[in-house]
This record gives sequence, C-alpha cells and structure tokens, in this order.
Amino acid sequence: MSFVTSLSGLKAAQTDLSVISNNIANSNSNGFKRSRAIFGDVFAASPTQTTSKLTGQGVRLNTVSQQFTQGTLQTTDRTLDLAIAGDGFFTVRSDSADAETTFTRNGAFSVNTDREVVDTLGNRVQLLPTDGAGNVTGTTSADLINFVLPEADPADPAALLANISIGNDGIITATFTNGNQQELGALALAGFAATEGLRPVGDAQWQSTGDSGEPTFNRAGEGALGSVRSGSLETANIDITEELVSLISAQRNFQANAQAIETANTLTQTIINLQI
Repeated sequence: MSFVTSLSGLKAAQTDLSVISNNIANSNSNGFKRSRAIFGDVFAASPTQTTSKLTGQGVRLNTVSQQFTQGTLQTTDRTLDLAIAGDGFFTVRSDSADAETTFTRNGAFSVNTDREVVDTLGNRVQLLPTDGAGNVTGTTSADLINFVLPEADPADPAALLANISIGNDGIITATFTNGNQQELGALALAGFAATEGLRPVGDAQWQSTGDSGEPTFNRAGEGALGSVRSGSLETANIDITEELVSLISAQRNFQANAQAIETANTLTQTIINLQI
C-alpha cells in the first residue's frame, strides 16, 4: 500500500512540476494567465471498518485552475497595442468558414491587407455598433462587426485616413485629412459568469464552455468590464520569484515520494529474503 500511495504522490508532484514549468515558460507571453494545480487526498473505507485505524491512500489531481488576475500593463506607445485594466476579454473571430469566436487578453493587434484589424493569429477583432453619441446600439453576438479601418472619409473620398484614437471606453474614432471624424464603433469586450471555466486553446486565447457560461458583450467600463488602455500591452501575470519557490517545493515533494518508493521497495525485498 505504501508503494501505491507514494506513486500517487510522485505523479502529483510531476503534474505540479509540469504546471509550474508551463507558467515559467510563458513569462514573456502577452496576456498569458498562470495556472495552479489543485490536489485532494484519497481515502476509502468500507461501512464496517473503523476509520480511526485507517490511513489515506494517496493523492489525486482535482483540477488545474487558471488564475485570471491582472498582469502588468507595459507601455508601447502604439495605438493598436491594447490592454484591459480590469475584467473582460477582447473578442476575435477567425476567417475560417465557421467564423469561430475566441476571447483574448493579448491586445497586440495589427492591420492586414484588407485593412482589417487582426490579432497575432490573423483573427479579426470585433466591434459593437454605436450611434453618434457613443452609445452601443447592440450587445448580442449577431451585432458584432469586424474592425476595419476606412481608407477615406465616406463624405469626401479625397480625404484620406490620418489617424485613429481609442478611448478608455473602447470607442474608436477615425480622423481624416480634412479634419472630419467618424466613429467606427466600440471594442466588443466579453464577460463571463465563471471565468475559470473558460477553455484555453493556446496563444493566450480561450473559448466559452458550459462551465464558463455564455459571453455577455458590452463596451469597456460598462458593468464589471474594465477600461481599455491604448498604447499598452498586458504582460503575463507571472511572478518569477514565486514560481521558482513553487518549483523548488514541487521538486522536494518529487524527491521525497521517490525516496518513499525506494524505501518501500527495500522493505519488500527484505521481507522476501527473510521468507527464503
């Protein structure tokens, strides 16, 4: 029994090491959220047994919990580098046939040849429509529109796009060479009832699940959603010192369980030799 108990501890320590190693490896990944392995003890007894005379049977992995705490905002002075100060996710859609929607905290956006604003994977950033006063006119999935930069002023084709500005409320305004301005919409930020239930799909992107609940869309600053910071990126919420301390602890646990297995093996071999 001690061999099986120590083996479960060895596997648990190995899982802990894997989770911590992944955190450290992604310390430079924008928008990355660290994970933490959560374990529980294993105990079994029949109704006729006295539990005061029984020992546990090891440990098991309950879950790998994602930690959606705020990462540090790093200034870049680039307009399309965006970060969220607070809760919420940017909404992006792939250009595939199914137009899959994912959510990200990595706001390193750029413009493609079709003048669409896209993320590092080429997914198109989504906006919510607004009226002239900056009020969002639709907050459902069907209302989402692609973030596309106009080439010229719709009222004056000779006036080209000069620059764009993105406010803390996520409202995007285009300014043209003739001085006219056009409101393009508001960044579609998504919130979830249970953020920890999101499914990670890599590259600091997540999908909604039954555990997370359906996304609710709105502009920045509405409800529990945070504000948008243009010219900044959110770094990984990794504290290297904390991760290294956790790594040392996990390593000690691994070594202790390996030593327990070796001890159990030695005792078993001694008993076999006595019988011979």
